[in-house]
Amino acid sequence: MESASNKRVGRQPVANKLVQEKSLIIVPAITHVVQSGPVQGSATLTVGKVAKMAQVSTDTIRYYEKEGLITPAKKSHSGYRLYHPDALRRLHFIKHAKHAGFSLSEIRELLMLKNRKDACCNDVQRLAVEKKLQLEQKIKSLKIMSQTLTELLNIGTDKTKPLDQCPILAALERSLNLEKPASREEQENEH
Repeated sequence: MESASNKRVGRQPVANKLVQEKSLIIVPAITHVVQSGPVQGSATLTVGKVAKMAQVSTDTIRYYEKEGLITPAKKSHSGYRLYHPDALRRLHFIKHAKHAGFSLSEIRELLMLKNRKDACCNDVQRLAVEKKLQLEQKIKSLKIMSQTLTELLNIGTDKTKPLDQCPILAALERSLNLEKPASREEQENEH
């Protein structure tokens, strides 16, 4: 019986290789055509080949498939997922969108917009502006957290003190006490 690698026929190098790394325009580098069973004559790639070419794991592709972000073109007789070379463009789109801060659900929304006839660039612009505002708010929160940690570190701790005398822990406890509302008994004791 022939192995799966022996069933691959028509190994043909393709002249178009990926021109530049991290480019938004992706030219798929197809190294061979998989021809087996009912998919003869169609350019399809196995999940492993797509993963290697897109520089992601096969588990990532399977997860994206489960999330509805990518779909195999078909399955071979032996049950292997076979992908159209356009799957590479989609995977690179997903990677770039993730690097821009978009979540998978937001990426799904972007992909759905691409397929809608009534969608326009303004719809994408709106999503990008919303994401930028979210990121700016997150950056602001992270700066506040960083400043708080700087203030705690500036307290000047003596590393030889036992934990119950640690100024950082004491400052954190004081902060917690200041944030929680005082009980009626504590309020009466203050007057």
